[in-house]
Amino acid sequence: MKSIEPLNICIQALNDLKAQNLLTLDISKSSNFSDWFVIATATSDRHAKAIANNVEIIGVEGKEESEWILIDSGEVVINIMLDETRSFYDLESLWGAEMSSSISSDEI
Repeated sequence: MKSIEPLNICIQALNDLKAQNLLTLDISKSSNFSDWFVIATATSDRHAKAIANNVEIIGVEGKEESEWILIDSGEVVINIMLDETRSFYDLESLWGAEMSSSISSDEI
């Protein structure tokens, strides 16, 4: 059984820096690279970089451009996107709404 603790740590780090519109996707049954996929919105390039710096990582991509930053923290993959980028790529639809669940800071 997968642990929810790494997800909670990542969500708390995102909440600490006021990431917006957090969405978590349980991809454990359809993926062999991660259990959780998190999508969060940043208000600016600077905000996206600050959020990315606050999360424990194995690897990171897109930090220079900061329009879409992808963070690999092992069991959790985090996508920090500007609102326009998030709307354009619509990862929620790509991965399927049936796997999604919103997690607020109250639930951590």
